[in-house]
Amino acid sequence: MAAKPHITIVGAGNLAAALAAALLRAGYPIDAVVARSAGGSLRRAKLLARNLGATAVAASHAQIDSDLVWFCVPDGQISRAARSLAGKGAWKRTIALHSSGALTSDELSALRQRGARVASVHPLMTFVRGSRPSLAGVPFAIEGDDSAVRLARRIVKDVRGQPFPIKKRDKAAYHAWGTFASPLLIALLATTERVAVTAGVHRRTAKQRMLPIIAQTVANYAARGAAGAFSGPIVRGDADTVTKHLRVLQQTPLAREVYIALAKAALEYLPAGQRATLKKILTHG
Repeated sequence: MAAKPHITIVGAGNLAAALAAALLRAGYPIDAVVARSAGGSLRRAKLLARNLGATAVAASHAQIDSDLVWFCVPDGQISRAARSLAGKGAWKRTIALHSSGALTSDELSALRQRGARVASVHPLMTFVRGSRPSLAGVPFAIEGDDSAVRLARRIVKDVRGQPFPIKKRDKAAYHAWGTFASPLLIALLATTERVAVTAGVHRRTAKQRMLPIIAQTVANYAARGAAGAFSGPIVRGDADTVTKHLRVLQQTPLAREVYIALAKAALEYLPAGQRATLKKILTHG
């Protein structure tokens, strides 16, 4: 495709909204936003379509005639959505993409069987309600049929993302990596708030008081890497302080488990003093 293809977006959630807006800014015409008629899906699709100058269509009434169809639905719905649309268009000259991080392009096999060329294109970014992050500089993991991959790479570059290849067999590990980088990081921060309560600090207050050290830690990591950003009692080999931590964290057993797991990871991956002593303390508590 020499010209920029016309695109249909399937789904109207946080990812769909951010992606569609970036595509439109990059000059890609958005024909339609397809959504389920149940619940609030179609209502969200109508709102998104209005912002894009597109048409909102219920999946049951859809007729696909765009050059490219991009599925932005939850993982468990991708294959089902592809099957439901398989008979609603001529797919032989169509590219179909989905944006699951864990699942491969084979989720779109129902469309591949109809002649579509398919790929998975996943942005390594977090999308939550009320936030629409820029895709500039965001890595996109891509795998699938050659022609679909070529077009996906071109589109990602046009939205100022950074495409890179991923093998099908590596997608689960890739997605686990992303899960550590964002949702489990949030789980750690939520656990940290619980520990603050143990120290007599209200959770909402704790969030505000933690932000400076969190921001500096991330900045140090960006500038110096994990080893250069690591500080605290483990790097110093301060066994007495670690023992005190474990003792007081008996008040919050789940947080104590998280502390032990992360401290053991620190002993394995990061600079540490008194490794043998600290390992023994963490193992026997």
